[in-house]
Amino acid sequence: LPNVGKSSLINSLKRARACSVGATPGVTKCLQEIHLDKHIKLLDCPGIVMATSSSDVAVILRNCVKIERLVDPVEPVAAILKRCNKQQVSTEGSGRCRRVSAEGS
Repeated sequence: LPNVGKSSLINSLKRARACSVGATPGVTKCLQEIHLDKHIKLLDCPGIVMATSSSDVAVILRNCVKIERLVDPVEPVAAILKRCNKQQVSTEGSGRCRRVSAEGS
């Protein structure tokens, strides 16, 4: 899974910066072995996404494309909005969107 904190978890367990981390996918470029202690070795690897759909939107929503590389964000945003109900997303007079809790507050 891409960008879920694998490297950060290893750094936390090691109590040192053993792996590079970042907020965008693709920081970990190759498999690396980290020795936690003399009995435990951990592997850090790039996130792997199994293709279950040929849709570009599906790949984008799996966080496999850097946001800067999106040519047109309309389709991914539309796909996200399809998953939300009207109570979760509403528009205020200023044009800003806000998230409404399930309780309606």
